[in-house]
Amino acid sequence: MRLRPVIARLHRWIGLVTAGFLLVAGLTGALLAWYDELDALLAPGLLTAHPSPGATQPLDALALRARVAQAYPHRQVNHVPLSQPPGRSAVFFVAPGPDDTGKPVAQVLVQPYTGQVLGDRVLGQAKRGAQYVMPFIYRLHHSLALGLAGTLMLGAAALLWTVDCFFGLWLTLPAASGSQRRTGGTAGKSWPRRWMPAWWVRWHGGSYKLTFDLHRSGGLWIWAMLFVLAWSSVAFNLAPVYDAVMARGGLSFQATARSLPTLAVPQDQPGLSWQQARETGRRLMEQHASSEGFSVQREDLLYYDPRRALFSYYVRSSLDVRERVGRTVVAFDANTGELRLAWLPTGAASGDTITSWLAGLHMAARWGWPLQAFVTLAGLMVAMLSVTGVLIWRRKRVPRGRAKADLAPATMRP
Repeated sequence: MRLRPVIARLHRWIGLVTAGFLLVAGLTGALLAWYDELDALLAPGLLTAHPSPGATQPLDALALRARVAQAYPHRQVNHVPLSQPPGRSAVFFVAPGPDDTGKPVAQVLVQPYTGQVLGDRVLGQAKRGAQYVMPFIYRLHHSLALGLAGTLMLGAAALLWTVDCFFGLWLTLPAASGSQRRTGGTAGKSWPRRWMPAWWVRWHGGSYKLTFDLHRSGGLWIWAMLFVLAWSSVAFNLAPVYDAVMARGGLSFQATARSLPTLAVPQDQPGLSWQQARETGRRLMEQHASSEGFSVQREDLLYYDPRRALFSYYVRSSLDVRERVGRTVVAFDANTGELRLAWLPTGAASGDTITSWLAGLHMAARWGWPLQAFVTLAGLMVAMLSVTGVLIWRRKRVPRGRAKADLAPATMRP
């Protein structure tokens, strides 16, 4: 059996199965590359905050937490941002309290210079209002707005897409020279010269040739980014499969806070005060930075997990890939301050280093607007490849159907 027809058939059917998923993911991803900018543009009253004449310095993060706790007395304020970009609101998340179960986690926006609570929203809700647009687009991108089922479907589509990246690349390669001679091809040309036409578009060769060339050359020019988007999507949506494949490749991963055991009964209030927890996090992070040889650039987040009685202190360090958020973390006991684990985004474990870079590239979280623009282009290209793939399939399918009709007995024809 010849291999090329088999690969072509697999490429065709994987493309048809995943086309709808990738069309949605590509279009929404093109917008999400500019999530922060578009969110602030659509909801300036919630997302933007500037100094006022009487308040030129932002309040302490824990003072802002106290304001949020006062405004939401029956909720748990366990997510405390320790810094925010200039001109932006402080972003807190409040969870249901012990006597307030059943309500979703809400994002609370606070004016950092005055402590005024500007409002709240539940991310991903399909509600009227410009402030819900970008969070809902993110929900579509991550789970098709279908919860866990949508997440798993997109993860499966991403896994097929990852495999299909290699099928598609293989099909662009020139056929063997012997096959070329048998079919009257370009015998005598070098392999690179025979591959060269796959990279170009015949703009004036008719609609079908244009569609075919856009599909083939479009996939070639950004092939590396397509693979990054596909495999990182598996990491986001189908983590067990991603981890298993990476582990089989000999890559290592650090333990995370999620791997620590949970309590039989959640501890709603930590034993340490929030001030003590921040100081403990700073001390432990400084010690870890000194021993591991990295520098702390900005503290980002202090989070309390009542299921494990655990504080996590996040900073952006010289080991971080993403620029807007820090993922270097130390986690410690919320009652004793004892270090439970530390997690470094790069340099400590090969699997985590690769994953950090995949995630940073996927989310356009490094190098500013040039990468954001490139990820937007890649998202649009994913959508284009999905559409052109379906159009090529339809065009090839119609002649086969007509040929069967022409070969049918006259008595069976209409």
